[in-house]
Amino acid sequence: MSYLQLKKVSKGFGEGSLRTEVLKNINLSVDEGEFLAVVGFSGSGKTTLINLMAGLIQPDEGEILFKGKPVKGPGPERGVIFQNYSLLPWLTVHGNVALAVDQVFPHWSRKAREDHIARHIEMVHLTPALYKRPAELSGGMRQRVAVARTLAMNPDMLLMDEPLGALDALTRGTLQSEIENIWSRDRKTAVLITNDVDESILLADRILPLNPGPGATLGPDFEVKLERPRDRTALNRNEVFQKIRNQVLHYLVDAGSRKSVREEIEKMTLPEIQPVEW
Repeated sequence: MSYLQLKKVSKGFGEGSLRTEVLKNINLSVDEGEFLAVVGFSGSGKTTLINLMAGLIQPDEGEILFKGKPVKGPGPERGVIFQNYSLLPWLTVHGNVALAVDQVFPHWSRKAREDHIARHIEMVHLTPALYKRPAELSGGMRQRVAVARTLAMNPDMLLMDEPLGALDALTRGTLQSEIENIWSRDRKTAVLITNDVDESILLADRILPLNPGPGATLGPDFEVKLERPRDRTALNRNEVFQKIRNQVLHYLVDAGSRKSVREEIEKMTLPEIQPVEW
């Protein structure tokens, strides 16, 4: 049985002539312990897809199952790492992580919670910034807090919505390595939403392209048969990496071209026919 399953899921927003169908007939299965990456263009519906998995929104059609049970709303068993950090600005690094831990594990002793918080902050190398607030942190450090907070909830599944998209290349590369190290240690089921093909190959076991919308659909699977741990520098010279990269990029470029052609056809209008006088 699939760990997470989407069956004929569709989702749109708006009413009447202003309605946009974002996702159409999405069928997806994620196995336990798998790291899946969904890649696609901006605006193709990737965030809508991850929000459906998280239970933050409900599908218009179809159903979503987690461990065989319908997803009716958000829950701590599905931890989400957002692109925009979503930290409370008046709380410190410790306070932001503690907020999640206190909510999920209220029955633990105070010492057990404090040890748990400290361990996860250390995991992302932020112990020296323990009592700093978000305004005092760099973008990369804020994202580390968001990662620590989600992991500290000990979710069964990680859902990541372009968590590194706003970071500079150096910080992004560092956090990619940390995410892979953390995932390799616990082997939690993970879904990463990204528009970076190289990032998806570096981190994932399987890649699924999301075809451009409206009415976005999923493309074919691309398996990433590369040994772990994966070294970014070494991958650039790896023939398997280059082959997968070219296949995914070519698919996305073709999908984008098909969308452009479709949009141009939809814009086309026949010339107005003038009546003929006899």
